Formats: sequence, C-alpha cells, structure tokens
Amino acid sequence: MDNPFVQTKSPFPRSLLLVLAVVLAIAIACTGIYWYRMSDPYIHSVLSLQGSVRRGRDIFQINCAACHGITGDGQVGPSLHRVAKRKSKFGLIHQVTDGKTPPMPMFQPTPQEMADLLEYLRQL
Repeated sequence: MDNPFVQTKSPFPRSLLLVLAVVLAIAIACTGIYWYRMSDPYIHSVLSLQGSVRRGRDIFQINCAACHGITGDGQVGPSLHRVAKRKSKFGLIHQVTDGKTPPMPMFQPTPQEMADLLEYLRQL
C-alpha cells in the first residue's frame, strides 16, 4: 500500500521545471504586451491602413531627412536603412510619436501618415 506522506521523485529535474516556468511567464508577458499595444486606438488604426511608399517618402523628406539624411543613411540621427528589420511596427510607431530618444522630436502624424511612413521605412 502506498503511503500518501512519502514523496515520490518527480520525473523532471527542478531546473527543467524552473526553465519551463520562466519560458511560460515570458510568453504570457509578450502576449499581454501585444494585446495591450493592439488596444491602443491609434496603433490599431495605423495598422489597419494600407501605406503608400510615395506618400511616406514625402513625409520622411519633410519631417525626417534633415537628421536622418535624404535617403535615410544617417546624418545627425542614425541610418534608417533596414530599420523595419531591426524594430517592430510597434517600436517604430512609438519611436516616431513619443520623442523619448533625444534629440528625436515628438511627431504626431495622422494614422494614414504613420501608415505611409511605415511603408516607406519598410523599403529602406
């Protein structure tokens, strides 16, 4: 007869269970961040629109080229070539609209302007 007070050895080592718990916590946090970002009406609106490279280039040349260069290769600000591969759309939107990275100014484009700018940045 089995004694209910005797602990049996787990088939998984404690370190594996700890790693699995950490991975699960990270996955839950990432999912929560994604849903939080998608709940932002501005971001939701931007991501629901089709952007235009031509209009995005015009917006870039008016607002961004002085620091990032006419072709996005960097001047005062860093090069933006392949920036869409380094940053998510969420990251790019926040970078443009928050202005929390001095000397990057805060820029408040309309959702369509932001969608156009994202499309232009995607092809740099």
